[in-house]
Amino acid sequence: MLDLQYIRENADTVKEAAKNKNRKVDIDELLKHDDVRRDLIQKAQKLREERNEIAKKRPPTKEEIARGKEIKEELKTVEEQLADTEKKLNDLLLYVPNVPLPEVPVGTDATGNKEVKKWGTPRTFDFEAKDHIALGTDLDLFDLDRGSKISGFRGYFLKNEGAILHVALMFYVLQKLTKKGYIPFIAPSIVKQFTLFGTGHFPWGSEQDVYSLNDEDMYLAGTAEVPITAYHSDETLNAKDLPKKYVAFSPCFRREAGAYGRDTRGLYRLHEFWKIEQVIIGPNDLEEARKIHEELQDNAEGILEDLGLPYRRLLMCTGDMGEPQLKKYDTETWMPSRKDYGETMSNSIMGEFQARRLNIKYRDTDGKVKYAYTFNNTAVASPRILIAILENCQQKDGSIEIPKALHSLTGFTKISKK
Repeated sequence: MLDLQYIRENADTVKEAAKNKNRKVDIDELLKHDDVRRDLIQKAQKLREERNEIAKKRPPTKEEIARGKEIKEELKTVEEQLADTEKKLNDLLLYVPNVPLPEVPVGTDATGNKEVKKWGTPRTFDFEAKDHIALGTDLDLFDLDRGSKISGFRGYFLKNEGAILHVALMFYVLQKLTKKGYIPFIAPSIVKQFTLFGTGHFPWGSEQDVYSLNDEDMYLAGTAEVPITAYHSDETLNAKDLPKKYVAFSPCFRREAGAYGRDTRGLYRLHEFWKIEQVIIGPNDLEEARKIHEELQDNAEGILEDLGLPYRRLLMCTGDMGEPQLKKYDTETWMPSRKDYGETMSNSIMGEFQARRLNIKYRDTDGKVKYAYTFNNTAVASPRILIAILENCQQKDGSIEIPKALHSLTGFTKISKK
């Protein structure tokens, strides 16, 4: 959520940001509601002051008693109008997207993204390479047919070395980031609605991608960003304790309601998967924020380099970066069957946008209370990353050479046909 005073002082900038993020929001209507709100606050204050003056009279006259009753009714009406106005204003505020940083390219969709880094050389094969579906089926690493039978569309079973590889990846990444000073979490996937509004997943179109449970205030989170960012909601932290660095492991659930017809085969786009997420709560300092953003990016890229997987980094344009972000990188990993890179990590500076919604503050060294900055980036998501491992590490005989970084955790170095 943006600061209301900032919106008032930078209305044209906010309008341009909403336009560039392909979001419709009536800033003029929002400011009109704020004008009404301010006027009602003044009226209520004057009525209270008049009421207090009458209360000081001992004894009050009949006229003052009558006026006191009038004030009570007038104040009730004003307060009801104020509550209604504030609700309308807050509803509009929820739809105002964050304002991107100056370095973010303006674009309407993914075609406006800017490639800023490449690492590794995509492999060329001297044999007919298989896609991950053929590899996984031949080596009995997963079962998509029975997965669909049991779980429905996009359902799957991981099995044999596929299951072990999946768990080894999770544990490897959790250990790696814990050694870097990140506090490890096992995060809940069942969350309350305020966490989804707080992180900016609601009220935009992503609501259609979130599973709701029978309890009207319970949902399944699509990322550990949601519970971990909300972990410090309604708290005031100390500047000396920032940044707080967390690495969280959780199952994730997404309906993918807007993705039918896209990536329907295999392990790329699933309703249920596992992910390790990096989340940082940092100080309200833009230059420090840029450094934290790069640290999160280095962590993700380091994991891919450990696995020997070619990747590229994209600086996302305004139209493809989401509503809460100030700046966002996507990391895409080379997937031979796609003859292209596929997204595997998303790294975002949220500024104070989420912190305002979740009321996460800190007291700086001068005693001033400020809203924190929040950040998040995928560390690893599986089974999607298995696509890149299986396809890039396949051998002519149909086997898979396991990345060395995972040997000690899997207990095997190669997957061969039984």
